[in-house]
This record gives sequence, structure tokens and C-alpha cells, in this order.
Amino acid sequence: MILVLKKSVTKEEINYIISKIEQAGLKPHISEGADVTIIGCIGHEDAVKAFFGEAEALAGVDKAIRISKPYKLASKELGKERSIFKIGDIEIGGDDIAVIAGPCAVENLENLTEIAENIKKSGAKVLRGGAFKPRTSPYTFQGLGEEGLKYLSEARKKTGLLVATEVMDPRDLDLVCSYADIIQVGARNMQNFRLLQDVGKVNKPVILKRGLCSTIQEFLMSAEYIMSNGNEQVILCERGIRTYETSTRNTLDLSAVPVLKRLSHLPVIVDPSHAAGVWYYVEPLSLAAVAVGADGLMIEVHPVPEKAFSDGAQSLKYGTFDDLINKAKAVAKAVGRNI
Repeated sequence: MILVLKKSVTKEEINYIISKIEQAGLKPHISEGADVTIIGCIGHEDAVKAFFGEAEALAGVDKAIRISKPYKLASKELGKERSIFKIGDIEIGGDDIAVIAGPCAVENLENLTEIAENIKKSGAKVLRGGAFKPRTSPYTFQGLGEEGLKYLSEARKKTGLLVATEVMDPRDLDLVCSYADIIQVGARNMQNFRLLQDVGKVNKPVILKRGLCSTIQEFLMSAEYIMSNGNEQVILCERGIRTYETSTRNTLDLSAVPVLKRLSHLPVIVDPSHAAGVWYYVEPLSLAAVAVGADGLMIEVHPVPEKAFSDGAQSLKYGTFDDLINKAKAVAKAVGRNI
């Protein structure tokens, strides 16, 4: 439910309205616009229904409106046109398109530092790399764990890049947060609700990847799990969904970008590497993602893809990555954005 306040509302009235919302067992979320202030009332449907009539009668309330979407905090109905998250010296969700790049898996410090230095030269602002790797086979490389996190931290010190890495298990959350600037919830964990709830209790931006077979509404409901637990710094990531097509690893749903941006105020980035699974499709998909409004690109880069510990087939070499970014800059300029 949304409470639209009167233009003449006083601070005392706002405080009283908030106290009544909390007494009803709901969480208040204030959004102050240029012309109007609204308060979102988030909580169990029964509590919302019980409070609706009382809310309309409160002094300072112009009207009460039920939120039609099952996702409340992620919805634009809450009053936000878009959310912009400032992380270090970059913003995600604004006019600048963030470039996040790096190896699929952290292998060793020398390799990671070399990659970080090269992607920075091309314009990347965030270094990605998996220390914990969710793999289809239990017999493939599963990541270096905390050692990999330490390497990411060292690469950040040497290059100044921010660090994004995946968390797979709630038991590792504090450890990952102690090293990472941005935490990532992978596609396979999009509906790991215990993990989402715990991620919602930390003060770190989180990249939430769309599940392999998830609808957009299910994707937004997973974001809601995180946001309803207190962490509203959610960055949605489209990374391809599973279809009957076998020419690529997944089918990149580019239509999800404008759909998500119409339904939600949250930033939307695209991972063309995991969608394609093949390096030579990454560039055209990246350019298309920028054209349809993506707020960022997440691209895998490796100096010797054929020797990569994980996902070498979809990784770009330095020169190819640099060419992609230069072309993406031109597309971004054409649609009024910057890289």
C-alpha cells in the first residue's frame, strides 16, 4: 500500500503516520519527490488490508493506494522512477554504463592482476572473478575459496578497481563481504530464499542474476526477498534463459531489459558471456544490450582462454575486449549514455 501525503503535511504528521504504520506491523518506506511525498507500507497482506481504512483517515494523508504488483519494494509503484547506486567512485543506474569484467574464476594472483590492469585500460570499473564456483559437475574446478578472495583484494589494491564476486552459501556471506565491494547471487541461487534473506541483511550492493528458467516476475520476487530484509541495493542481471535453442549456451532475453526498467526502478545489467557461451557472440550481444538500455555489462576476459580454469570458450582476449568497449562507447553515445 502507498500513502500519498498532502502537500501541506507537517513533519509531526509524518512522524505520527510512520508510528501508526509500525504499530500495524508494517514497514514504512518514504519517498520524497519534487511535488509529493509518499510512504510505502510493506508487510503481510492481512496487515495491509486491516490498516487500509485507518490509513486513509490519518491527518496529512491525501489518499491510500493498494500496490497491484506482488513485488512491492522493487516496483515503480512505490514512487521511484529509478535507483542509482553509488559504489566507490562509480554509479550504477545513472547515465554512465558500468563495465564489469574479469575471469570466470580466480586462478592465481599474477593472472588476476594482469587481467585487472588490462581491463582497466579499456575502461572497466569493476573486476569480477569467482572465488567460489557453482559448477554443473562436482569434478570440475570449484574455486580457490578464501585464497581467491585474497587475490581479488590484492588486485584491487594494485589497480583501484572495485571487486565483485559470488556468494553461494549463507555460511560464507560474512567472509565474502569482508573482501568484496559488490556481492553476486548467481543464476542457480536466484531462488535460494535463505541466501536471499541473509544477503538482505548486509549493507553491500548485490548483483542478482536471473535464473535459467525464471520469469521476470519470479526474478523481481527474488529481488523483493533481498529488499524486504533491508538491503535495497539490488542490481538485476539478465544472463540468458534456457530455451530449446542449442546454438548458444542460453538465449539472451534482451527484451527483459526494457521490461524490467518499465516495471522496476532497479538498475539492470547484462551478462552476454554466460548467455552466449561462445566468445564471438559476446560483442554483438553487448552492443545490443547497450542499445536497449542496459545500465552495465558484465564480460568475461582471459589472456589465454583455451587454458582458463572455467568458461574459456566465452572469454575475450584483451584486444577483442578493447575493441568491444570502443564500439560500445559509440552505441552508448547514440542513445544518450556514456561508458
